[in-house]
Amino acid sequence: MTRWIGILVGLAKLPISALVVVSVAAGYILFAERLELPMLLPLAGVFLVACGAAALNQVQDARFDARTERTRHRPIPAGRIEPRWALFIALAWILTGFNVLANVEAHTGKVLALTALALLWYNGLYTYLKRVTAFAVIPGALVGALPPVIGWAAAGGVATDGTILELAFFLFLWQIPHFWLLAVMHAADFERAGLPAVTRLFNEAQLARITFAWLAATATAGLLVGVLAPARFPWNVGLLAASIWLVASGWRLLAPERAGAWRQGAFLRINLYALAVLLLLTADAAT
Repeated sequence: MTRWIGILVGLAKLPISALVVVSVAAGYILFAERLELPMLLPLAGVFLVACGAAALNQVQDARFDARTERTRHRPIPAGRIEPRWALFIALAWILTGFNVLANVEAHTGKVLALTALALLWYNGLYTYLKRVTAFAVIPGALVGALPPVIGWAAAGGVATDGTILELAFFLFLWQIPHFWLLAVMHAADFERAGLPAVTRLFNEAQLARITFAWLAATATAGLLVGVLAPARFPWNVGLLAASIWLVASGWRLLAPERAGAWRQGAFLRINLYALAVLLLLTADAAT
């Protein structure tokens, strides 16, 4: 049993799928302005689809995962599960997730359409595009921008409303330095797997400046979310403090002697920043 739990957790990429659920919850609460029992249905449905998409991605990328130090311990390349069974689990999660979402009252069509778009964009476009170009993350970032819109729509909101689009844009921007830092830190793995690597396109100084620019843009977008939401005291102060912290700490990237070491922590910092923005906005809307 413990072995199978480990396999399922690995296939689901649990930390990423959990962050997707937090994003959906943020979108829902921003519109509903309260915590309510009906929100559990879209959260559960999207979580299952996200787990299925993650597992399907590992089936699609199994031969690449086997070549890299970062991913060779995943269930399929490690030989803990056969690809066909991983595919079965992935499809079971996806179908169950869509079945759950089909029961979201009054807003089923919008929720199903947005979730299907995210799934197709991730597994049908981004998964293959990253084998072609090191800049696949830019169109691929749309996947992470959709979950809060799904939550907003599930609560009854219009998907084109400026407030939720700003939050979606923030998450779109956040993903670029998130994946960029990952690609830089594991550039050797990317090359070993035969995937395009950004380190072949830019030197160390250029990578540092580009990464800092994306960090600053993400922090600015985080502040704008608070302005358009709008966030109230003390949550707006928290947004301001978190944004200043991200930019100030990111400034170290521009010092060549510190850039390499700082990148190890930058990946964690920018993820914590995104989580902080979502939690602060959610807390503000729900109180």
